[in-house]
Amino acid sequence: MLPDPPKYQAWRNQMVKHLKERGITDSRLLAAMQKLPRQWFCPETLLDNFLYDIDCAIHIDCGQTISKPYTVAWQTQLLQLKPMMSVLEVGTGSGYQTAVLCEMGARVYTVERQSVLFRKTKALLATLGYHARCFLGDCFNGLPEMKGFQYDRILVTCGAPNLPEGLMQMLKTGGLMVIPIGDGDNQKMYRIYKHGDTPAEWESEMLGDAWFVPMLEGKNFK
Repeated sequence: MLPDPPKYQAWRNQMVKHLKERGITDSRLLAAMQKLPRQWFCPETLLDNFLYDIDCAIHIDCGQTISKPYTVAWQTQLLQLKPMMSVLEVGTGSGYQTAVLCEMGARVYTVERQSVLFRKTKALLATLGYHARCFLGDCFNGLPEMKGFQYDRILVTCGAPNLPEGLMQMLKTGGLMVIPIGDGDNQKMYRIYKHGDTPAEWESEMLGDAWFVPMLEGKNFK
């Protein structure tokens, strides 16, 4: 197990307090974020005072970021997650969001298009004992390795230019997807409910502004 000094535990207590004040009410989510050391997923050179600021995103390899703790909590709460639900996460990144989902009892399948992050994060999650299934890809047109499998929930942690229909086909009827849609500074967070197989049977709910790195096609092996 990686180190978790008492000062980080105290900062997590403060972080959870601030999340509650901001409207995060899911007790299982708050417990997961209280337990999980964010520093394990951050660059070693990071100044301590940034780690548990709920409004601080952190830059990692390949031009990607770890979302703000508030954003992680907000998106996760929107999933209305129950234990043992299958969750497809698009954009593994550092693995912090992945680990939060695992702590909440989800069966997590996570996809990352940056091969450097994919290898590094897959190894870290395994070291920490999280049994997420990790894939290298982009998910715009589905996930070939899981062809035919459908998920209870889909969480997208990068900004899509529009709603990817290939992703919606991977969602079970009765399931929901949380996804930021839009370009640049014009992203909005959506929750999409799938009541049937055709777009006419999909219900969208716009929930506010979002700021994410873009969702891109293809695998990056650099």
